[in-house]
Amino acid sequence: MTADPRAALDRFIAALEAHYTAVAARRGEDDPAVDDAYYVLADAYEVYDEALAQVHGEATPFYLAEDDDDEGEDDGDDEDDEGDEGDEQDFDDQDEELDQVDLTDGVSR
Repeated sequence: MTADPRAALDRFIAALEAHYTAVAARRGEDDPAVDDAYYVLADAYEVYDEALAQVHGEATPFYLAEDDDDEGEDDGDDEDDEGDEGDEQDFDDQDEELDQVDLTDGVSR
């Protein structure tokens, strides 16, 4: 099944508007409506990005940061392994990440 990027974009824009509405009407620090809108927005973005890639071979300049829950997990990288031959690749990956914008920077959930 081929994704429809235009429909995905429309859904993404609607999710942006719904997120803004939820944030503007926030009823306290832990308003579940804001959390719900956040996750709907993240999902809509991913669907749009995938549809754009599938149909047009293009990507957006954004990425979604991993959940805070994932930060404590061991990903197999040992920070104290000096002299790894893969260090040069790590710097290349960081340069690529600088060209992307984190949609979750400064967003409180």
